[in-house]
Amino acid sequence: MQCYKNGQLIDSIPLLDRAFHYGDGCFTTARIFHGIFELKELHFARLKLACQSLQLDADLSFIEKSLVHLQQQYSSLNGTLKVVVSRGEGDRGYSLPLHAADVYVWYYPRVTQAFQPEWIESGMLNHVLGLNMPHLVGLKTLNRLEQVLLKQEADQRGWLEALVSDVQGYIVEGVSSNCFIRINDRWITPELRYNGVHGVMRARILSRMQQYQIKCEQRCIDMNEVGHIQSLFFCNALHPMKAVVRFNDRALEQQPYLDLFETLKLSQID
Repeated sequence: MQCYKNGQLIDSIPLLDRAFHYGDGCFTTARIFHGIFELKELHFARLKLACQSLQLDADLSFIEKSLVHLQQQYSSLNGTLKVVVSRGEGDRGYSLPLHAADVYVWYYPRVTQAFQPEWIESGMLNHVLGLNMPHLVGLKTLNRLEQVLLKQEADQRGWLEALVSDVQGYIVEGVSSNCFIRINDRWITPELRYNGVHGVMRARILSRMQQYQIKCEQRCIDMNEVGHIQSLFFCNALHPMKAVVRFNDRALEQQPYLDLFETLKLSQID
């Protein structure tokens, strides 16, 4: 693992960094496959939107500078890239410092392969999400305590990923993924009106569904509909399809995953 701050290699983070004190910033996690920064334009667009919403003065060109340094060290980049934008160092208290934000880039090298559907068992978690401040809905901020607690429950129940609802009784997403649900032979994805993350892989899949004229409804999905789920898969920037074979100990239909994966050409994500 290596970390760059504003394009310079570092081995420590300042004690007064507001990312540590207040979770004051945003982040994105991307896959690097044979040197290709997958879904790059979507990652950058999401970071820019988050920086605008949080009033972070961030120079995102530091991401490219960090990648240049990494490419000089490795014959081929394969693994995970995590970009964190922190408001930087500041005095005690919530008032914003006036200087520019800091851009951190972590690189985790690992062997990566072309995508194939990943088959998992899953279920519905008991913990629920709250409703976000409207200004923060969809953003991937550094405040992830809800996901930490959700992941703890999922791990305890032996699920790699699990479905999460909110305090209003609507399905939102997975612990660290967005979701697509098939009910009455139609694909649906939660509209994320009050909470959840606007995922880059979700955006790419929706775009391809439109391209290949596959209907997918974006709407609120009530908990009463859980028993009618025919198929369910999770997606995030590191994988386009974690297909659920059993949900709450009930077998789900598998052919719709295979058909969708092939039609949308999800083995190739650029």
